[in-house]
Amino acid sequence: MPIVVRIDVELAKRKMSVGEFAERIGLTPANVAVLKNGRAKAVRFSTLEAMCRVLECQPGDLLEWVDDEPATEGADVHFSRQE
Repeated sequence: MPIVVRIDVELAKRKMSVGEFAERIGLTPANVAVLKNGRAKAVRFSTLEAMCRVLECQPGDLLEWVDDEPATEGADVHFSRQE
C-alpha cells in the first residue's frame, strides 16, 4: 500500500498508550488499531485533526506516501504538446 501510517511512531515518541490516544480522539481502541495497521480505507478530516491536536503534530507526521511501483531504469518520459 502506498500510504504508510506512522501513528505508532508518534505514540511511542510521546509514550502514549493506544487506549489513552483513542479516548482523547474519540475513537475506540479497535478503530485506532485499524488506523495504525493501515487497514482503514479512509480517514475523516475531523479524525485527522483530532489526532494532530492530541499528538501536537502535522498530518505528514502520521501519513506518508511511498511509491510502491518499481522504477524503470533508463526510461525517458517525454511529453509532447498536442495542438
